[in-house]
Amino acid sequence: MMESIAGMAMDMSAAQFATNYSIAVTKKMMDTQELAAQEMLRMLPPPTQGMGEFIDVYA
Repeated sequence: MMESIAGMAMDMSAAQFATNYSIAVTKKMMDTQELAAQEMLRMLPPPTQGMGEFIDVYA
């Protein structure tokens, strides 16, 4: 009985570690993607006056 409780505790600890690791990797990936998007936006040319103000929906 004690062995099964200890085994379940180890399994639960391993599952918790795996979950925490997965969340940390996901957060890091999201931060990296955010920085990449910011760099891409920074590379875009500045908007020109009058361009993009109106959309021709009848075309």
